[in-house]
Amino acid sequence: MGYDDHEGQRVSRRRLIAGIGSVGLAGLLAACTRGGTVTTSTGETIAPQATTTSDLTSLFDGANTCTLAASTTQGPYYFDADKIRSDIREDREGVRLRLAIRLQDSEQCAPLSNAVVEIWHCDAAGLYSGAEAQSSGANGASGGGMPPGGGTPPSGAPAGGPGSGGPAGGGPGGAPGATPADGASGGGDMADLTPTDDQRYLRGAQVTNADGIVEFTTIWPGWYRGRTVHIHAMVHVDNARVLTTQVMFDEALNAKVYANQPYAAHTGRDTLNDNDSIYADSMLLTVREEGDGYLGVINFGVDADQDGT
Repeated sequence: MGYDDHEGQRVSRRRLIAGIGSVGLAGLLAACTRGGTVTTSTGETIAPQATTTSDLTSLFDGANTCTLAASTTQGPYYFDADKIRSDIREDREGVRLRLAIRLQDSEQCAPLSNAVVEIWHCDAAGLYSGAEAQSSGANGASGGGMPPGGGTPPSGAPAGGPGSGGPAGGGPGGAPGATPADGASGGGDMADLTPTDDQRYLRGAQVTNADGIVEFTTIWPGWYRGRTVHIHAMVHVDNARVLTTQVMFDEALNAKVYANQPYAAHTGRDTLNDNDSIYADSMLLTVREEGDGYLGVINFGVDADQDGT
């Protein structure tokens, strides 16, 4: 199956979901717990993508297979955006990125199907939807991407596995997982954001298929002061947050992308992978060029039963 055909199917599915309006993340998680589909008011169902395109197979095999994913802070800008979709770009300009994430059970090294994966990240100018004022340096913050009220940029070194912070069992909109607090390297809790605007770009969730895979169409993320280029990800299994982590990018590719607009208009980048407080080699995407953009893949080893192994 070619990229254009595949992407067309994903966009059609997004439009179907957008049309029903009432199925948010909470409903999706409940449906996954029951058996993997959501029945809409029109009688249609939402289920995981049935198959995985063959062009992903060789890339996944070289992308940290069966490695337990590092657990990190969720950062100051997470909230349930109520957007179940694969194309999360909306009106944001930037280099197209097709992002594929495969979940694997950390004990069995087997695909983890019927789980929900959320991602969120900033745009080319370093802004987060739902928090444009805070991430632009308003409300007393001293720079782009800073938490409300100033302070230090998002921090918290990655831990060795999910047991390091211990996700809470609450569903979306409830208490966050006990991931390291923003600006602290030793742990603590960070509350979910209460959005301060109605924007929801570059946020979305999908259900893993039988191969444990979800795909998103987004843009190459921008950057903000104090952090390297990254995408946030959160995994939900049986209504529990079992992993909060981040995805990083090779610096040679960051430089190539950022040489062009709209990224080139945002100057003064101060943090690269080698001096970022969260970066780990295991978080690097495996990336190749694809048409007018890039395809990036990564495996997340997930401690689905949260027993520390």
